[in-house]
Amino acid sequence: MLLEQKTTDFLEQLSSSTPIPGGGGASAAVGAFASALGLMVTNLTVGKKKYADVEEEILEIREKLEQKKQDLVRMVDEDAEAFEPLAKAYRMPKETEEEQAEKEKVMEAALKNAAEAPLCIMKTIVDTMEMIRVLGEKGSRLAVSDAGVAILFAQAALEGASLNIFINTKMMKDQEEAERLNYLADQLIATGKELKETTYDAVLKGIRP
Repeated sequence: MLLEQKTTDFLEQLSSSTPIPGGGGASAAVGAFASALGLMVTNLTVGKKKYADVEEEILEIREKLEQKKQDLVRMVDEDAEAFEPLAKAYRMPKETEEEQAEKEKVMEAALKNAAEAPLCIMKTIVDTMEMIRVLGEKGSRLAVSDAGVAILFAQAALEGASLNIFINTKMMKDQEEAERLNYLADQLIATGKELKETTYDAVLKGIRP
């Protein structure tokens, strides 16, 4: 898995001219960092008498956030795997009408597949953002700034993943399918923006002198 290597090695791969990992994988990675920060807030909250009344809820969030983090780590690789068929489709010959028709067919399937991967990333990140919002409200006040950083990371990851949907749907011939994917992405962006604004504003209000 790409994120099982040293972070510096992952960054070197990201810096190279190879198309993977790219923006989609990077978005999943940033989403995993957001989840990890949320987990830190849970771990600084549980076991503290001051937060005993919310401990059960925080423990539940911790379990769910751990799963989201693992999912996003896996999605770094899944995004790369989804791009490979598209890269191969780009290289298909198109000298004859038959070759052109075959390439168009393969391209269409590859574009849809390449758009579905970042859509999964977006859905996972929105789920993560909802939990971070709760942590910003109920988690340890000593770690509330980390909840704020987590929500900002998540927002960047969410909108970053959306760009990897739109670049693929723009080239799709099936406009109905493209519009469906775009609509789902737009809905997730809107939800994420609301979660980000609510959480970040509350965090900033609570810590800024």
